[in-house]
Amino acid sequence: MKRLVILISGRGSNMEAIVKACAAEGWPASIAAVISNRPDAGGLQFAAERGIATAVVDHKAYASRDDFDAELARIIDSFSPDLVVLAGFMRILTPAFTARYERRLLNIHPSLLPAFTGLHTHERALAMGCKVAGATVHFVTAELDHGAIVMQGVVPVQPGDDAKTLAGRVLTAEHRIYPQSVRWFVEDALVWVGDTVQHRDGAAQQLLLS
Repeated sequence: MKRLVILISGRGSNMEAIVKACAAEGWPASIAAVISNRPDAGGLQFAAERGIATAVVDHKAYASRDDFDAELARIIDSFSPDLVVLAGFMRILTPAFTARYERRLLNIHPSLLPAFTGLHTHERALAMGCKVAGATVHFVTAELDHGAIVMQGVVPVQPGDDAKTLAGRVLTAEHRIYPQSVRWFVEDALVWVGDTVQHRDGAAQQLLLS
């Protein structure tokens, strides 16, 4: 039975999708805790209402990123996780932190990496005239929005799309591919091949949505 700790900064819709899928599909896992860097994060209430332990490590209370990450790691480790899941956690993590959880720290990014790392992904995709967009689940490394790709969800860019409509379509894909990726981890279905990750049984690592 794998133990999961999920980090959020706001509503935590991807956290909700993972929690619900874990329960509905009977994963060999439990959500040990949901932790936020913001005390007003809406997702904390969702977790608490389901009996999941919650904690807040307010980044504003720490003089440096290193100090914040050290305290965050201490709280995370108190729950003995097998996997740490970033679900809308809006903090750039230090190399020491990412090394601590190497190959057991997942993130989702709202673009088809390696395209459009960083912020404003949907605006940038539209400005470039992209015909498809999407989201990527990947293992976290010290380099922002890099690391081995677990799964990607691809959605079409529709005529007349703006950043809001495209973001909504991509979020639907996120809610599909993130729970699937986490489930693969807890079922030991992911195999490392050098610096890349494959599904042990060759399952498709992309989801195409119309």
